[in-house]
Amino acid sequence: MSAGLIGLDWGSTHLRAYLYGADGHALESRALPHGIRQLPAGGFPEAFSSAVRDWPALPVLACGMVGSRNGWQEVPYLDTPTGVERLAQHLTRIAAPDGHALYLVPGLHDTHRPDVMRGEETQIAGVLAREPATTRLLLPGTHSKWVRLRDGIVTDFATVMTGELYGLLRQHSILGAALPEARDDADAFRRGVAAARGSGPAGALSLLFSARALMLDGVLDPAAVPDYLSGLLIGEELRMALAAGWADADDAIPMVGEGPLCDRYRRAADTFGLRLARAPDGTTADGLWRIAAAAGLVPAPATITS
Repeated sequence: MSAGLIGLDWGSTHLRAYLYGADGHALESRALPHGIRQLPAGGFPEAFSSAVRDWPALPVLACGMVGSRNGWQEVPYLDTPTGVERLAQHLTRIAAPDGHALYLVPGLHDTHRPDVMRGEETQIAGVLAREPATTRLLLPGTHSKWVRLRDGIVTDFATVMTGELYGLLRQHSILGAALPEARDDADAFRRGVAAARGSGPAGALSLLFSARALMLDGVLDPAAVPDYLSGLLIGEELRMALAAGWADADDAIPMVGEGPLCDRYRRAADTFGLRLARAPDGTTADGLWRIAAAAGLVPAPATITS
């Protein structure tokens, strides 16, 4: 099968490369430790050459932090509402080694909040390639994204720094200081989620110090404190999502993210009567192909089939 495109998912800590066949399916993939924060001595050109080495001189489409202010070249954000076609119309071409034509995908800017995303727009395109009727989407992670769509167009989105807050509390606060190695404690996690759900107008941030109080009272084992904090923060994110209208108990919401984290969100969602289901793997790869097809970089239709 002939090849048709090279796709790069180029973030802060990772670089993933995909060689696509003419039908839009990946023939080969590579993972390199050359995110934009840990480039080799030769910088972006050397990392690029390593990613595409021995592959044909095809068009290359890259998404993620490679197009950020600290990336290879800054690509302006597009204001919402924006869909795949508009993303495809605003690709930025830059010079790349080895005879490749390299195009960068722009991120999105919600001017009303304000808020930004870079890389997630391509994951959204990948979800829409399989489920074009999607109207809500959750991308849990260090910076969770709650996205609303209409007719395949991203209308607005919100970022919640749940993962980063957890890391800061765990590593740099009195709540996480000098704790023993964490263990998987489902009861402590559920307790945290339930506390967030019942936190009322004050919200779960008013209960953060309860992690220490419960430990000192002997109610929480020190090794269970991380799971309690995780439940409290994820629970607060879900409580906010319902209050803000980002989530609706009547509709199932697909999630794009790492399996274990998505499992945590799904367990927490049960407490709130929400239905969250993990989207199929490969959304970034699917999204890159769909954007490339919309931009005319490949002749195939902008649709991915299972």
